[in-house]
Amino acid sequence: MRTIHPDSRRDFFRLAGAGVTGAAFGAVVGPAVAQAQTPHPTASGRFGIFSVREFGATGDGHSIDTPAVNQAIAAAAAAGGGTVLFPAGTYACYSIRLSSNIELHIEHGATILAAEGAHYDAAEPNTPCFMYQDYGHNHWHNSLIWGENLHGVSITGSGLICGKGLSKGYGPGPKTKDPGVGNKSISLKNCHNVLLRDFAILQGGWFGILATGVDNFTIDNLLIDTNRDGMDIDCCRNVRITNTTVNSPWDDGIVLKSSYALGYPRPTENVTISNCYVSGSWQLGSVIDGSWKKYPADAHVSRTGRIKFGTESNGGFLNIAIGNCVFEGCQGLALETVDGAHLEDVSITNIAMRDIVNAPLFMRLGARLRGPKETTRPGTLRRVNIGNIVCWNTAGKYCSILSGIPGHAIEDVSLHDILIVSQGGGTAAQAAIQLPEADSKYPEPTMFGATPAYGFYVRHLNGLSMNNVQLKTESPDARPAIILDQVNGAEFFRLRTPLTPAAPILSLRNVSEFEIRYSHPIKDVRLPQTETLSLPNNTR
Repeated sequence: MRTIHPDSRRDFFRLAGAGVTGAAFGAVVGPAVAQAQTPHPTASGRFGIFSVREFGATGDGHSIDTPAVNQAIAAAAAAGGGTVLFPAGTYACYSIRLSSNIELHIEHGATILAAEGAHYDAAEPNTPCFMYQDYGHNHWHNSLIWGENLHGVSITGSGLICGKGLSKGYGPGPKTKDPGVGNKSISLKNCHNVLLRDFAILQGGWFGILATGVDNFTIDNLLIDTNRDGMDIDCCRNVRITNTTVNSPWDDGIVLKSSYALGYPRPTENVTISNCYVSGSWQLGSVIDGSWKKYPADAHVSRTGRIKFGTESNGGFLNIAIGNCVFEGCQGLALETVDGAHLEDVSITNIAMRDIVNAPLFMRLGARLRGPKETTRPGTLRRVNIGNIVCWNTAGKYCSILSGIPGHAIEDVSLHDILIVSQGGGTAAQAAIQLPEADSKYPEPTMFGATPAYGFYVRHLNGLSMNNVQLKTESPDARPAIILDQVNGAEFFRLRTPLTPAAPILSLRNVSEFEIRYSHPIKDVRLPQTETLSLPNNTR
């Protein structure tokens, strides 16, 4: 490991950021460095630092700087690794190709701009498995920054990556499938030991970050303000996502997936997500520029912005922990497995939610089964612990939904220390709704329409524990707080909800091994089996 005197490094960054000429630079760092040759000097190589300016990048925001950037990366790789430096300026680029043992460092005041035009690297073939996931998941090279089969890769610094010239996959702008069109800001495939830290992404295209088969992966202190998904972590292992803000009004914020894009099912496992903020309510760019402008209530924005598992779910989600996160003006937490995956061993704690536009909690075990027909069967969703959740101002039309399908039940779910305040306003007509099974339908909290409960609708689940759960409504609601339908083994302790003459607190349908305690006004009761029962049973 090279030893660098702190004063020398400080002088280098000061001069590099100011665009110092090669001669002046050589005078500072010594004659050995000054001997570098043009037209592609590697003077910075003495310190393992390769400024893109030294390779001809202009940073004027108009000239295409891709050749200079890729030459700097190649020079660093040839030297055994190093830091490729982007001093202050705007670097219009097409596809930047990463190498192993390389750090891209985007200085404060520097922007890597996705240039407009169809000159990005071609989308590489992925014929054997393209039909099992959306187009964007099948290709990596058609990106602003991409790497494949690499190790020791970092992108750092307090600068900006702007995906202005990228396609978002629909609507006006470049058409994603046209030759030469790029659609991702950062794309990584089959890499390990990767760090993304401190920079911002604005208008990131279809994906701000797409990581497929990336192991030992750290994402820390990013600011993502984008027009589709903030980040998709697909078939990855040993991942840490921390201290990150994602505003994604039209799509998901932080997404875990386990697609078939690698040509085989590979789980996303051993993941932690902590100290993050996700939202779908802020106007594009207003989070990065600090103005924090909300979309008006009548704007045509989906306000998605959430943390989600799925929908691509062939390989599985195993051993996941989420904690100390904030949701605002977006959809709630979604855990979905519909393509044969095992979603198991998940712990979620200390979540604060405000202005949630549909279900605060959504768990779906379904049978879309988008995968090889001969091997794809419904998966499992089990051993999930969710606690210390507070949620205010949830859309009154929807409740939290935990739903398996006939013959494939969700298993062993613990919900504890939860407070949810809904807008309320549900009607007797909504209370009478019988939700369809919709086994193969694309999973979304809105897939069933209005729900017949205002708190929780639970169907096809074995092993449910609710402890210290409080449900409230801002307006009177004629629906039950909780509906259990085809549930085996349900224990309630200290359930707290308002008692109204319009509806029971609990509605039980085909429920076995049910027990409730310390939940006034419902008396303690244990029921081995019941087909239809309302609790308290004197409200109708």
